[in-house]
Amino acid sequence: MLSTVGATPLVELVRLFPDSPVRVFAKLEGFNPAGSIKDRPALNMLGDRIRRGELVPGESVVVESSSGNLGIGLAQVCRYYGLRFICVVDPRANKQNIDIMRALGAEVEMVTEPDRETGDYLPARVRRVRELTLTVPGAYWPNQYGNPLNALAHRTTMREIDEALPGGLDYLICSASSCGTLRGCADYIRAHRLPVKIVAVDALGSAIFDPEPPAVPRLLPGHGAATRPPLHTPDLADTVVHVGDLDCVIGCRRLAATEAILAGGSSGAVVSALDSLRHVIPDGSTCAIVLPDRGERYLSTIYNDAWVSENFGRVPRPQGLPADLPALPAPSAMEKISCSS
Repeated sequence: MLSTVGATPLVELVRLFPDSPVRVFAKLEGFNPAGSIKDRPALNMLGDRIRRGELVPGESVVVESSSGNLGIGLAQVCRYYGLRFICVVDPRANKQNIDIMRALGAEVEMVTEPDRETGDYLPARVRRVRELTLTVPGAYWPNQYGNPLNALAHRTTMREIDEALPGGLDYLICSASSCGTLRGCADYIRAHRLPVKIVAVDALGSAIFDPEPPAVPRLLPGHGAATRPPLHTPDLADTVVHVGDLDCVIGCRRLAATEAILAGGSSGAVVSALDSLRHVIPDGSTCAIVLPDRGERYLSTIYNDAWVSENFGRVPRPQGLPADLPALPAPSAMEKISCSS
C-alpha cells in the first residue's frame, strides 16, 4: 500500500477560468493512499528510521501534532509497520479525520485550551507533544515543522510536476502550513535553476509570512500557522497571498462546480489566490496549483450550506460559475463575514 505514495495525477483545468489566457494544471494529491499530500512526508520521516531499526514494533512510539492529514498519513505508516502512534489534535480537527486515525489504530489526544500567548492551538499542541516525548518510553517526535525530511519529500512532488510539463512551468502556487511543500518545491526549483515563480498561499491571520498578523479567527484546519515553522526561509516564495476562510469556501465550491473536483480547504485557498493573481500573470503562462487533499473530510463544513451560512452569512456567487449552481440559504440577521473577499 505504501508503495502507492506519490506519482499523483497532474490534470489541466480548462473550465475553472474558461476565458483566461493562462493554462492551469492541478496536482491532485488527494490520490495518495491516505488521501492527502501529507502521505509523502509521513512515509519519508519514518521510513529511513524504520529501515535502520531505530523504530521498533512493540517498543517505539511515534508522537506528533497534526490538524488531521499528517496524522492520518502517520497512522497508516505506523499501522503497516506495527508501531504505536499518538496524535495530538485540537478542536478544529475534523471529526472524520479523528475517526480515520482511530480506525487505523492511532491514539488521539485532544488539546482543549489554546496557547495563552498566541491564542492559537498549535503552540499548545506542540507543548503537549514535547511532554509526551519526555514521559512516554520509546517516544519519537518526527516534528513535521522542523524535519528536513518533510521538505525533502516534496522535492519529488516538484520533480513530478516538472517532468509532466515538458513545455515548462512559469508559476507554482501552493498553500503554507508546516512549509514542507513550499520548502521542498523551492529547493528543487532552485537546484535545477528553473525559471518558476513561487506563490505561497497563507491563511489570513497566520504568522508564517506576517510577523504581526491581524487577529482573525481561523475555522479551517491545515492552513496557516500561529508561529513561523523552522522550515520557513526568507526566500521561500516570490509572492505571498493571504486568503480568508470564506475565500477557501468559495474556491472549493468553484472547483467542484466547474471541474467536478471535490477538494479540501487549502485547495480552495489556492484557487482563490490564483483568481486574485490572474490580472498580473502574463498571457500564455503555465501555472501549476497543488491541491493537498480531497473534500470528503469537509462535508460538514465547507460543503455544508448550514455551516457556511452560520459562520459567514450569504456567500457571494463566484463569477464564471454555471447558472444552475444552487444558491446558499439567506444569511441570518447577524452576518459574520470576516475575510479578505
